[in-house]
Amino acid sequence: MRYPILLLSIFLTIAKAAPLPTPPDIWKDYDPDQGDFKEEIVRQETKDGIFSKESYISAYVNGEEVRVFCKYAVKVGARKLPGLLNVHGWMGRPAIDMQYVNDGWAVMAHDYSGINTRGDYTKYPSPLAHGHMEAKKMGHALIYDRMPDGSQTTNSKATSHYLWNAVQRRALSYLLAQKEVDSDRIGAKGYSYGGTIMWNLGMDPRVKAIVAYFGIGWINYYRDRAVWMHNNPYQEPEKSPGQKLYLSAVAPQAHAPHITAASLWLNGSNDHHGGHERGCETFKKFKPGVPWDFAVQARGHHNTEKLGDNCKLWLEKHVLGKNHFWPQRPQSKIKLDADGLPELHLTPESPAEIKELQVYQCLKTSNNIARFWRDVDSVRQGNTWVAKLPVMNVDDYLFCYANIRYQNDSVISSDFEAVIPSKLGMAVATDKKSDLISDGTGQWSHVGPAEGVGGVQGFRPLDNRRGTKNIQFSDPKWKAPKGSKLSFRFYCTQPQKVVLSANRRFTTELEITASNDWQRMTLPAKQLISHGVGLSDWSVADSMGIMPKAGSDITKVIFAEFEWVK
Repeated sequence: MRYPILLLSIFLTIAKAAPLPTPPDIWKDYDPDQGDFKEEIVRQETKDGIFSKESYISAYVNGEEVRVFCKYAVKVGARKLPGLLNVHGWMGRPAIDMQYVNDGWAVMAHDYSGINTRGDYTKYPSPLAHGHMEAKKMGHALIYDRMPDGSQTTNSKATSHYLWNAVQRRALSYLLAQKEVDSDRIGAKGYSYGGTIMWNLGMDPRVKAIVAYFGIGWINYYRDRAVWMHNNPYQEPEKSPGQKLYLSAVAPQAHAPHITAASLWLNGSNDHHGGHERGCETFKKFKPGVPWDFAVQARGHHNTEKLGDNCKLWLEKHVLGKNHFWPQRPQSKIKLDADGLPELHLTPESPAEIKELQVYQCLKTSNNIARFWRDVDSVRQGNTWVAKLPVMNVDDYLFCYANIRYQNDSVISSDFEAVIPSKLGMAVATDKKSDLISDGTGQWSHVGPAEGVGGVQGFRPLDNRRGTKNIQFSDPKWKAPKGSKLSFRFYCTQPQKVVLSANRRFTTELEITASNDWQRMTLPAKQLISHGVGLSDWSVADSMGIMPKAGSDITKVIFAEFEWVK
């Protein structure tokens, strides 16, 4: 009897140790060119020298037929043009980037969200209903590490992510089938979740280069469970079998070792997709010789307007073969100076080509979404830039990176540096707490400097739709002392109503009364309410916003001297 038991034990051990599948394993038998497109053109036109069409094609996934809605635009009469697949974000819809069409690209955009309340949308059959991003509204569920019945996912091809990637590859095949397209010159760019699924396309040998905006993975399990890379102390919770499978075969970051396309990532430091430092970790897994780079806009969320012409330059360089200047990666390291003060040493490539260099510093905050990035001055010493990085606690994390803008308006970011200063040696803390939150414009968004009566300097919100916000309270320097109140001055000659918020959830309505002089307002934390419960203390606030009430004009109000008072 012992023999069969022994065999069973060996079998179970082997089964338990069986390696998890990787992206090449699940894509090896998928042929995006297989099957008739069954093209159905629903509308087309020629206008101002541009031919455009909207159509449905068939994609074949897991034995089912998906009707994919596509848009295409190209210059009339053109041939052998580079092709560009332009991929929308979460809940988005296909859109043609006309800048590229006008520059001589053939551009294809497709719908993969499948939102059925729109006139035209991608139609997933019932067995693939998890492709509809509004699946819950349709009585279904998206599939990641769990199936709709709550059980663990055991088949990577059953996930929504796999389905969207398969549809994307089929759309690429449709682009390549257009008579105007040069199949040897293909690029792709994806925005938001389109950036997330770009990493799968990066391993498609038909694609020369990709640009991913924001999305880089590290969402499932990591962001969603607050498994931040620099939690102090760091603890990685146990992964479920479905999570292990998803992270091994489906997650965007799992594709990194298999990517062949030149890859550029453009991100905002505080964006909710993944995280700055985890994104940097992705590139460490790339194969040698595959070009990659990234640029991260400080204090950016879903915006990259300060990152120059990166996307255009990257695609033209790696798809069209244009000889655009693109620097090598800079070298950076945080050290202690002779007095124990942390400082960044940054040595960029091609210093003669540098137009602007800005260093950023953040203290303590492990959650990238909540970080407050300070601008830090640097001093050039030969070909190295040195920036002093004062800290408040030598046992808390110090984060730092730099953005380097070159003469051709390319922007690259240095590596993400993270250190606990006390582990570098005899570090000293020199930064001090400040109860004055902002003087002048401070770190408020969408504002401009303004002067009120008596020459007092403050700021005026510039956008009556977006209002203004500030996230600097995540920095321990400006964190509210326990038991404190918020105090600020305002100047307005016409009465207005505004809503002040903390942590995006707690709000209070404020009366901005008219006066020919400055007025002051002092607010306890409990005055801000969320679902009937007051904010417990200002010390738990890591963000603040001011919005106008309907019918009011916040641009007529000047604010000044935000501070914490007892």
